[in-house]
Amino acid sequence: MKILVTGGSGLVGYGIQSIQAQYPEYEFVFLSSQDCNLLNLAETRAYFHQTRPDYVIHLAANVGGLFKNMNYKVNMYEDNIAMNMNVLKCCHESNVQKVVSCLSTCIFPDKTSYPICEEMLHNGAPHKSNDAYAYAKRMLEVQSKAYREQYGDNFICVIPTNIYGPYDNYCVENGHVIPALIHKCYLAKQNQERFQVCGSGRPLRQFIYSADLAKLILWALLEYDEKESIILADREENEVSIEQVARMIAREFDYESQIFFDTFYSDGQHKKTVDNRKLREAYPDFQFTDMQQGIRTSVQWSKENYENCRK
Repeated sequence: MKILVTGGSGLVGYGIQSIQAQYPEYEFVFLSSQDCNLLNLAETRAYFHQTRPDYVIHLAANVGGLFKNMNYKVNMYEDNIAMNMNVLKCCHESNVQKVVSCLSTCIFPDKTSYPICEEMLHNGAPHKSNDAYAYAKRMLEVQSKAYREQYGDNFICVIPTNIYGPYDNYCVENGHVIPALIHKCYLAKQNQERFQVCGSGRPLRQFIYSADLAKLILWALLEYDEKESIILADREENEVSIEQVARMIAREFDYESQIFFDTFYSDGQHKKTVDNRKLREAYPDFQFTDMQQGIRTSVQWSKENYENCRK
């Protein structure tokens, strides 16, 4: 049985690569943008015809942090809409047995009550800072449901919180918050400058380590039998502020004394706390990686691979 992983060279794709040996009965194919342009339907169709996967984990996306979402809204919307349309269409045409597509908690409504559960996804507009990306990702959930209802395809979506870990994109301008802060702290120490954190540091976030998410995605693919989307997140009480995250990172560089919070910059959405009740009921024994340990591993990996990592 063959499992095709789109976005196979990204953060979560590498997470799946790191644990694939635990699934010797499956053949994994990790698709990167160098193998196929998923924005092109003909190219995507030809790749599926050649590969003939039994299962698909759809991770490929145009992603980035707060400032990329704010400054490149057309790209974030059009690229993700096209990619998702092409992948699910080809999964249907190729009679793929099951597809698990990866969403994000940033797609939930901005004005809402907390904690957020799966059924609240379409109950209001997302935060304006990432609305284009969020609506494109919401349409992936809508498209998956439409294929289920019209054709009976087994297409589901998982909704992880903010992901971090080795093989991340450490770009300071467009990366997600943890890898961007790791790179900024590295550069600050190298140049003997203060470690700038954009914003007040007060916003709250839930994070998930990439290897944990990889395990949960494979569980969702092979063992989770429900049809509706499921949030993949640690417990609500493990939510942390951006200040706490920045200080964890700075401690790994022994540079906490040089940190400062630049309130000239936007904080974005203050919080987006999600409810992991459905996951706890379906997989009560799952153990999440302690965040300080996850940060330590991520910082160490970035130091060891600085010359070659995405940045």
